Amino acid sequence: MADSVLLIDDDVDVLRSIGNYFEKLGYEVTRELSGEAGLATFDRIRPEVVILDLALPGMDGMEVLETLRERGAAVILLTGQSDIATAVRAMQLGAENFLTKPVDMAHLAAATARVADKVRLRRVNQTLLEQGTDERGPESLGESGQMQEIAHQIGLLGQSERTTVLLTGESGTGKGWVARMIHDVGPRSKEPFVEVNCAGLNSTFLDSELFGHDKGAYTDAKERKQGLFEIADRGTIFLDEIGDLVPELQPKLLKVLETKTFRRLGGTRETTVDVRLIAATNRNLHDAVEQGRFREDLYYRLSVMPLHLPAVRDRTREDRLALITRIVADLRRELPDGPSTLTAEVLDRLVQYPWPGNVREMRNVLERGLILGRGAHALSVEHLPGEFRARPGVGDRRHTPLSLEDLERQHIDRTLKHHAGNRTRSAQELGISRATLINKIKRYGITS
Repeated sequence: MADSVLLIDDDVDVLRSIGNYFEKLGYEVTRELSGEAGLATFDRIRPEVVILDLALPGMDGMEVLETLRERGAAVILLTGQSDIATAVRAMQLGAENFLTKPVDMAHLAAATARVADKVRLRRVNQTLLEQGTDERGPESLGESGQMQEIAHQIGLLGQSERTTVLLTGESGTGKGWVARMIHDVGPRSKEPFVEVNCAGLNSTFLDSELFGHDKGAYTDAKERKQGLFEIADRGTIFLDEIGDLVPELQPKLLKVLETKTFRRLGGTRETTVDVRLIAATNRNLHDAVEQGRFREDLYYRLSVMPLHLPAVRDRTREDRLALITRIVADLRRELPDGPSTLTAEVLDRLVQYPWPGNVREMRNVLERGLILGRGAHALSVEHLPGEFRARPGVGDRRHTPLSLEDLERQHIDRTLKHHAGNRTRSAQELGISRATLINKIKRYGITS
């Protein structure tokens, strides 16, 4: 669906030229000639962006701006006069941008696109919160075609209860969460879901953990012990970091997959189980097979249905937002007194951050934020770690701290360039005398 823009200006020619330009860019454009009509239209269509002229008949632009902001509008203000004090006041009232006529259309289009993206992000987040989406269901993966296809495959795998699944992707991309999701949407959902990490465990200990042991199987085996495969009978066992499975146990795992039977460590009798296996790895198992570190027959047995989870940085903004919403909803079960919403600035920073640690890092950041924000209505930037607060470019690349003198210098420079250095016309547009303009040019060292 195209973004929508509401133009409010008493100049028909301006409405026509700007409106036609944005329609060619693919926007849905609505035009109004007064502030009163513009407010009524805003309430009716709720556009992503309002482009508002400052000089209006009846209700003036500043009044309209203030009213629009009270109603949650994102407003770009246009004016035929370059008054620094007015620009500052407009920003204080919440204007997203302040541009001088005649406006550079490419500049206006870029500003509008940024604002529309910010508004869309905020609205998607609000919709997710209002819908109360089950943060553990496939629908919480995201809205993009890529994530919807993964959600579809999860549904199919859930019903194919005996199919072995291999989840791949970088560390922290949510493979354990997806494994649990596959279990929960299938007919085994009422049965056990057992998880074990294969990394860092020696052969004897992991053998005992997975398959159990009989009394006397090794020095400390004082009594018989059930293994996790027996505990997961009729349910699902999730083997994380399968690429680190010690070579000694790879044949035994293959036998379980093929015959559904195994022997406890130190035992002589076969035990039969009905277990659905889901494995996960952040390694390239095909390369491990080529290097002789992983059995080829086990690899093919595991990868009956491979499912790759993309890194968070490779997901769309909407998908990252859905992930943030799911994590916040999940964390608030543990921290009910934490903030229930996130400010637009926080959302913008979080969805633009590259998340090298993927979902795991995102969860840690949000958990810390909810703890620090206890008692607050919304999670704000001050509740985020230092790297988010110290890097404004992560959240809003349009913002650079400027003094009023810096702002005036830049505005004079742009005006001079627009008039090809003609100081008389520039002074007229700026509303100052030519002599005053020349003094400011010297003061600021402007070379235009």
